[in-house]
Amino acid sequence: MSAWVSLKSMAHLLLLYEYVDDIVTLRAPHREAHLAALRDEQAAGHLLLAGAYGDPPSGAAFVFEGVDAEHVSSFARSDPYVRAGLVRAWRAEPYKVVVAPGR
Repeated sequence: MSAWVSLKSMAHLLLLYEYVDDIVTLRAPHREAHLAALRDEQAAGHLLLAGAYGDPPSGAAFVFEGVDAEHVSSFARSDPYVRAGLVRAWRAEPYKVVVAPGR
């Protein structure tokens, strides 16, 4: 129950990316820097989950916790994929967790 309370009390934000066509090929020169940025956010305790969706990938979703919308927007603006034009559109939305695994 305590894991549920801690998750419920934390603010979560969902960052959604819409990728350009052929992202798998185009991302290669930017991939390691993108993944390093994600690892930095995870190490700082800000990023809970991250991953691409679709096969082939058409976008990505990132779950941030305990940060404000400006932090998530700043992350997106500085992300190597966004800076390289590999993301057609992105948006950050409040994410209300109703079910989550215990931690």
